[in-house]
Amino acid sequence: MDTYHNLPQKKEDRSTLRNALTPAEATLWKSLKGGQLAGRKFRRQHSVGAYILDFYCPEERIAVELDGAGHYTATGNLHDAARTDYLNTLGIQVIRFENKLIWSDLTSVLHTIESKFHLV
Repeated sequence: MDTYHNLPQKKEDRSTLRNALTPAEATLWKSLKGGQLAGRKFRRQHSVGAYILDFYCPEERIAVELDGAGHYTATGNLHDAARTDYLNTLGIQVIRFENKLIWSDLTSVLHTIESKFHLV
């Protein structure tokens, strides 16, 4: 794996976040873990450079981010744009969903993620 994945200095932060998933993250994780979505493996709270991704599929190079209210501010939008730009330069596609979509239409979220997979 590339040298910018899961840097040692982010290990404690990743662990803390994995042990404190938001309810939306926990719900989505139940559908992603163990290769349940089209056989693709996902990691939760995976770090890339300075950023910790909610979910990451190494096979597809896809990051899935769940966004709460803090993301919908001017500062949040700038931070998310910089993060997405950085990840895109590494060949990682970012897919974002509002937390509330997990509750209202999880099936659509899963379908959208799966639609980004390369055909095998």
